[in-house]
Amino acid sequence: MDLEKLLSMKGGKGEASYANNSQAQAMHAKSMHHLLKETLDKVELHAPDTPFVVVDLGCSCGSNTLNVVDVIINHIIKRYEAIGCFEQPEFSAFFSDLPSNDFNTLFQLLPPLVPNSGVSTMEECLAANNHRSYFAAGVPGSFYRRLFPARSIDVFHSAFSLHWLSQIPECVLDKRSSAYNKGRVYIHGAGESTTNAYKKQFQTDLAGFLSARSVEMKRGGSMFLVCLGRTSADPTDQGGAGLLFGTHFQDAWDDLVQEGLISCEKRDSFNIPVYAPSLQDFKEVVEANGSFVINKLEVFKGGSPLVVNQPDDATEVGRALAISCRSVSGVLVDAHIGDKLSDKLFLGVEKRAACNAKELLEKLQFFHIVASLSVAQ
Repeated sequence: MDLEKLLSMKGGKGEASYANNSQAQAMHAKSMHHLLKETLDKVELHAPDTPFVVVDLGCSCGSNTLNVVDVIINHIIKRYEAIGCFEQPEFSAFFSDLPSNDFNTLFQLLPPLVPNSGVSTMEECLAANNHRSYFAAGVPGSFYRRLFPARSIDVFHSAFSLHWLSQIPECVLDKRSSAYNKGRVYIHGAGESTTNAYKKQFQTDLAGFLSARSVEMKRGGSMFLVCLGRTSADPTDQGGAGLLFGTHFQDAWDDLVQEGLISCEKRDSFNIPVYAPSLQDFKEVVEANGSFVINKLEVFKGGSPLVVNQPDDATEVGRALAISCRSVSGVLVDAHIGDKLSDKLFLGVEKRAACNAKELLEKLQFFHIVASLSVAQ
């Protein structure tokens, strides 16, 4: 499975699309705006004749990426005004994700551009008639490699993306390896060799990410990163990600095997390419890489990924979990077993989750690693 060509959140605007199932991410992101603004306060402002460039890495296809770019640009505008500079630079925003991302849906959500002409501030321009105050472009490609010219970006932002690995470690799918993840579709509760393989892949990926950004970022720029994390030192305990992919999702795969619809080998050849690092995991990679100075690094409690109107309705809770799970993993599942079996699998997730609705609402909590980084001088 070539993840770079395939991996994406569920596109379009349908019931299981990411665009319609990322409200929890939006709430989690909003609760971290104060940390984002602290990072933006460290960005070096330059002369208005030089464009100010913002990048959202792992933008996906919903409105969340547009909202965060608005927050970033508005805050930078206020900083310019605070120092008495009412002539702001022109702003550019690059929305970047893998080529399989549904950029069409994202671009359809973009409000029209109104350049800064005859308006007292760009912020007023943005607020008027839902217009945007920046030039926009899409950049397809893996953020584990170079994407932009050297010294061209002022602010990098990435939320809820860096826990997705560039690939499933080969040894995890190799029957001859001690890391072979037999009987599982995720590493939650797996053996030490398996989790170590995932951890090593995360370390390699994050190091590549940091090295690429260190070349692309302007001197005086900053980066704000958020990814799924865990509070346990034990990598086999993947926290909220483990509960999402390691329980009812896993059981639904086992049901397909027991019903004779897929083989054990077919199940075992599918693994979710997600690793939720600990704070120490993340810190070790940043320090070993040496390209960035850590301004802030902490674990942030994001809350539940489920958005339900009636928590006492077990059916609604079960459906919410299944749709949430499908919006982020459905593309991979469809590619592995086909649409019909995928429908059956997620129906199984829904039914199993409904039977455990109370426990899900109590225990399904996501924790995030939040990092504010600046280029090392």
